[in-house]
Amino acid sequence: MANSSHKLALRRRPRRLRATEAIRRLIEEHVLNVSDLVAPIFCKESGPQEEIESMPGVFRHNPADAVRLALDLYEAGVPGVALFPCIPEEKKDAKGSAALDPAGLIPRVVREIKARGAGLLVIADVALDPYTDHGHDGVWNAETGEIENDPTVFVLCEMARILGEAGVDFVAPSDMMDGRIAAIRVSLDAAELERVGILAYAVKFASAFYGPFRDAIGSRRGKGYLDKRSYQLNPANLREGLLEAQLDEEEGADILMVKPAGPYLDVISNVRARTLLPVAAYQVSGEYAQIIAAAGKGWLDLEAAYRESLLAIKRAGADLIFTYFAPLFAGIKL
Repeated sequence: MANSSHKLALRRRPRRLRATEAIRRLIEEHVLNVSDLVAPIFCKESGPQEEIESMPGVFRHNPADAVRLALDLYEAGVPGVALFPCIPEEKKDAKGSAALDPAGLIPRVVREIKARGAGLLVIADVALDPYTDHGHDGVWNAETGEIENDPTVFVLCEMARILGEAGVDFVAPSDMMDGRIAAIRVSLDAAELERVGILAYAVKFASAFYGPFRDAIGSRRGKGYLDKRSYQLNPANLREGLLEAQLDEEEGADILMVKPAGPYLDVISNVRARTLLPVAAYQVSGEYAQIIAAAGKGWLDLEAAYRESLLAIKRAGADLIFTYFAPLFAGIKL
């Protein structure tokens, strides 16, 4: 029996609200649901699925398998998928010309998904890095060594139109060129694609956490660092990111994305406080790989760690979360 002389005279005992599972559940402030998630899917032209070495548990899928996975995710409660291509090197060039093929890999996958599962939300990336032989997100001027903004935007507008005509619900410009949201909106509307939304990668930082993704789409060039700091944001700059989000909203974005998510929870929170638009966050490949690697060593409990990481992103203010953990969360074995 506790000694009464050791009792503190406390009016407030916050632990009373943590005493039982029932109480904890009743007062839980944020709940993570499968319906909060978007599942990225990597697509390739043909062949059996192949695991991405730097992203254990994540695969490149041929079109038929990609469609099957998308439909399985939808049946399991994941409302949307985001499609990314990995095309053969021989199809890449300095201008990313393969991005403008209406019969290309992603338009084919989009059409097949929509033919079989109209209710599934399909998001398609709009950027040139999977299609360029230099790995950058835009048209590269070899003489100046610069990524040219306006010529890139013209290509992205055509790419967005092609994807819209294929049946995509949202185009997702991830390139960070100036003015591309307004230009894409005009291009879509001129093609009578008013129904197609724009999920803007509004606040995308030049992050060290993208490496495994570049392996997945085949845009990594050698073992060197691909410097995208002339168009992606400085990780040190919050105000610059908020300006980018404001500009994208003014230009007609329907959803604003912050990328990466976990290292930038403060940015998510600040964007959430300044907009009435839905806010998305992308738990990127490096975030995924860290958790997987630590869990593989036995240093973390995998399920507890990935769920906590996602809950933190939602708590920061994200309405939807792109995550490679979506199949695991939904109970799908790949």
